[in-house]
Amino acid sequence: MKFKINNKYFRWGMTGFCVLAAAIAFYYFIFHSSNIKLGFSTLIGILMPVVFGLVMGYLLTPVLNFVEGRILIPLCNKCRIRESARRKKFIRGIGILITAFLFVALIYVLIAMLVSQIVPSIQGIVVNFDSYINNVMNWINQLLEDNEDIGEYVIRTIDKYSGQLEEWLQQLIPGTASLIKTVSISLINVLDVLWDFVIGFIISIYVLASKERFAAQAKKIIYAFFEKDTANIIIRNFRFTHKTFIGFLSGKIVDSIIIGILCFIGTTLMGTPYAILISLIIGVTNIIPFFGPFLGAIPSILLIFVVNPMEPLNCLYFAIFALALQQFDGNILGPKILGSSTGLTGFWVIFSITVFGGLFGVPGMIVGVPIFAIIYAGIRAAVNIRLEKRELPCETMAYEKLDYIDEEGIHPITEETKRRRRRRRKSGAEGDKEEKDLETELPKEAGEAAGGETKAGERNHG
Repeated sequence: MKFKINNKYFRWGMTGFCVLAAAIAFYYFIFHSSNIKLGFSTLIGILMPVVFGLVMGYLLTPVLNFVEGRILIPLCNKCRIRESARRKKFIRGIGILITAFLFVALIYVLIAMLVSQIVPSIQGIVVNFDSYINNVMNWINQLLEDNEDIGEYVIRTIDKYSGQLEEWLQQLIPGTASLIKTVSISLINVLDVLWDFVIGFIISIYVLASKERFAAQAKKIIYAFFEKDTANIIIRNFRFTHKTFIGFLSGKIVDSIIIGILCFIGTTLMGTPYAILISLIIGVTNIIPFFGPFLGAIPSILLIFVVNPMEPLNCLYFAIFALALQQFDGNILGPKILGSSTGLTGFWVIFSITVFGGLFGVPGMIVGVPIFAIIYAGIRAAVNIRLEKRELPCETMAYEKLDYIDEEGIHPITEETKRRRRRRRKSGAEGDKEEKDLETELPKEAGEAAGGETKAGERNHG
């Protein structure tokens, strides 16, 4: 007997096997999730250099496209070099070299700035830490002398928590060995990350060299496993995702660099201490949408206060400057650079930052906005498709004053409609009142009639 895959018994057996396998996998996922997490973490650790390479290659792709499209190709056309496979390889090789050089130069400038400017600033803070503490203590003593009530409250608070502080210090001292061990393990992890970064940079070179081939292979797979219409939709969604991510991340990086430079200029003119360190904090935290400027301003204000607490106006001046810088970025610079790369309103931006920040921390706060923008666009597209099938308008403004929809069309809410409903509710309330009065009067009338009949019967009997 010839075996047939389309045999119904074979299909039943495969269905039962798949159901049983899914049940076992679900059971294992519920009761052995720690093993799954451990295996997943191990796999991610092994593939981390590849992840670094793909991410760096993806982020460096716009730079390579700019170098090739705006510099190398026009230069070759001006030199009258004919288009050929050899010219294409030459342009790609030179473009990758220039892109890699720019990337390495950027890393070098950041490290040089860190070593030459940021490290001395941090060393200055460490060296002068005792004097800063004395300044703060003098400010506190002066504040307590001028306000006796606050002084008494502080003394009571210190007496209340001094025992807990002493107990915490006693527990901290024996843990010094474990602390040193933790620092050593952290240093080894940093070295591992640097090694993964170097390997990832090498992988990114290969990704940039064959990016068109990788894209073509991905399209080939999609068209092989999906229908043409479905494949077209998937590719269109991938292009939208790419445009959203690249537009947001590249625009946000450029915006943060400009904000950091403006902050350095402003703090230098105001004579703010550690201007470079504060500008770096403001520029880096500005990558986080909405909350970033505030996250960078708070530690900067504390640093300015600790340096010279006797002049609190310096903190006030910097706070006003940081607020003005944030308003300039949010209302002028940000829209000019980012444009409508996300298409989200302020509420959804805050919502996405809160949700993804709570789930994934700082990386979630950075990429949460473009991810939610993609989810939002997908939901909007699905809703619009269903509305078009029902021959209903897709514009949100059409539903603002909507009352109801029937076969005749859309009926908006008008003042006449509101007055008519108020009269109907009023008449309905009066009708309910009359009905209640009638219900209370009927038993009374029935009782009076029964009483009359009783009295008549008594007279007849008499």
